[in-house]
Amino acid sequence: MSTGVIIALIVIVAAVLVAAAVLASRGRGSRHGGSLKRRFGPEYDRAVARHDGDTKAAERELAERVERHGSLRTRPLDPAERERFEARWAAVQERFVDSPREAVGEADRLIAELAGVRGFPDGGQYEEQLAALSVHHAHHVEGYRRVHRVTHARVDGAQDSGAGTEEMRASLVEARALFEDLVSPSRHDGGRHRAGADGDAAAPIRTRQHHQPWSFGKHRPKES
Repeated sequence: MSTGVIIALIVIVAAVLVAAAVLASRGRGSRHGGSLKRRFGPEYDRAVARHDGDTKAAERELAERVERHGSLRTRPLDPAERERFEARWAAVQERFVDSPREAVGEADRLIAELAGVRGFPDGGQYEEQLAALSVHHAHHVEGYRRVHRVTHARVDGAQDSGAGTEEMRASLVEARALFEDLVSPSRHDGGRHRAGADGDAAAPIRTRQHHQPWSFGKHRPKES
C-alpha cells in the first residue's frame, strides 16, 4: 500500500471520528437541555425569555443553579414550628382585609424566613435564596418572586385599591403554593401534609372592598 493511500485513509478516519464526536456532543446537549426543561418547567421558559430566546445561555444559567444548589439538604420542621408558621400565614390572610400591602410584605418576609429555617440560603440573600428555591420548587417559586416584587416596588398609595389590590391578591394566592411546599413534610418525614387542610391557613383571602372571600382557587365562590 502506497504512502499516499495510507495518508488518505488516516485523513478519512480522522474526519469520521471528528464527525462522530460532534454528533455525540450535540446529542448530550439536547438531552441535557431536555432534562433541565423537565426539572425547571416554567422556570426554564422564564430563563429563556430573560436571555431573549437564547436557550444555550438560559441552560447555562439553570445548570449553574443546579451545580450550586442541587445537593442542598433541607431540614424538616418540627410540629410546633409548622403550627407557628401556619398560624402566621393565616394572620397574613386576615390582615389582607384592611392592609393588603402590609399583608403582602409580611408574606414576603414569612416565606424568606421559612425557607431559611428549612435550610435554604438566608432571606437576606434574596437572589441566592430564590435561585436555590427554583432548583427544588421550580413550579411554585414564581409566587415568591411576585410578592417580593410587589413588596419592593416603588408605588404610591393610590394603588392600594382597584387593580393594585388585585395584583397583590394574585401574588399572595400564587405565593401560597410555595408556602405549602415549604411547610409540608417531605416524603422521608413521613406522611403528607397540606398547610391549612383542616385549619385557617387554607382559608380564602378576604377583601373589604368586595365584602366576600377571594378564594385561593382558580374560581371565586358563587354568591348565594
